Amino acid sequence: MKREKTYFGFHKNVAVAGLASFCMDVSSEMIYPLVPLFLANVLGVNKSMIGLIEGIAEATASLLKVFSGWFSDRIGNRKWLMAAGYGISTLSRPLIAIAPGWRLILASRFVDRLGKGIRTAPRDAIIAESAEKSRLARAFSFHRAMDTMGAVAGPAIALLLLQLYNNNYRLVFWLSMVPGALAVFVIILFIKEKKREVIIHAGRHRLTWRHFDWKVRCFILIATLFALGNSSDAFLILRAQQTGIASALIPAVYLIFNLVYSLSSIPAGMAADRFGRKRIILAGFLLFTGLYYGFGSVETPGGIWLLFIFYGLFMGLTEGIQKAFLATIIPPEFKATAFGVYATFVGLATFPASLIAGWLWDHVSPAATFYYGSATAGLSALLFAGLMLAMGKTAPLAR
Repeated sequence: MKREKTYFGFHKNVAVAGLASFCMDVSSEMIYPLVPLFLANVLGVNKSMIGLIEGIAEATASLLKVFSGWFSDRIGNRKWLMAAGYGISTLSRPLIAIAPGWRLILASRFVDRLGKGIRTAPRDAIIAESAEKSRLARAFSFHRAMDTMGAVAGPAIALLLLQLYNNNYRLVFWLSMVPGALAVFVIILFIKEKKREVIIHAGRHRLTWRHFDWKVRCFILIATLFALGNSSDAFLILRAQQTGIASALIPAVYLIFNLVYSLSSIPAGMAADRFGRKRIILAGFLLFTGLYYGFGSVETPGGIWLLFIFYGLFMGLTEGIQKAFLATIIPPEFKATAFGVYATFVGLATFPASLIAGWLWDHVSPAATFYYGSATAGLSALLFAGLMLAMGKTAPLAR
């Protein structure tokens, strides 16, 4: 039997999914670090409203993730749902480019996250099905690294365009459509799906929590608790500005964060495959606990730069590896459904997380926003340590 050709040591689908995510994140991150500054500084929107916008955009769209995953398993197709999701996100860019006020920006953010809700679970299922089991964490971490390299390039391009065109935000928003369109074409042309059995067994096509055992349920609930304190990164950007970093340098701060995130993802994935995914996830939770406490207490621009560097390390330790761990404890016929349930629970938690963060900022103090996130992360770490002990040797693959 002929061995399939690999790219960068990964199956073609893993490599192409990474390239598509790179292009899409270039598009997204040309915009994302500018939006809270545009809302706060140009439109005069308060922090509670910014939290509401981010919460609605993330959480409402997250409802689609579970249905998209279930539908992907139901029809036996991943590729076209993935392409549709990337396409919808790309089409959100004109809304923000012409926005005269916060309402159209909310609409743009919602449509963008709608696309993410459609594509996330089918894409993760393609990666899980294409990668070797012994290299799952590495495959997901490679995807996160490519995604995040796009998040490095995006702010860099935005920074350059703002310098060249006298802070013309709207031009940046229009041009962000180009890499988004490239992502869609890459998926259509190069992703090749294996045929799989469509779920037709009586009762097994229904969307139900009973498809998953206690390990999956506990992990999703712990990840959801953690997400309740992990508010939108818009608040980190506003905190950076508050401590004295100039608005023109904010994309550079975000670029450094994403560069560390990208560079740490693959080594973290390799370490997780070798030493245990659960240990790396626990380390990430503990790191976040300290980081958000730091964001609450920091008073200098230098401290903010350092915290953003370590925040990038945290992201490298958790994002892809949590999905790799989940892939080892879910039934294979419900892979996309499980990824959808996970993404939906975590995504829905971002709504109250961002609302609470904005309310604490406006009515208590900016520091309170981050102390709250530190406390929920610490509790999540404690519960995850308990899950590790409970699992013991019952799931040898879920290291």
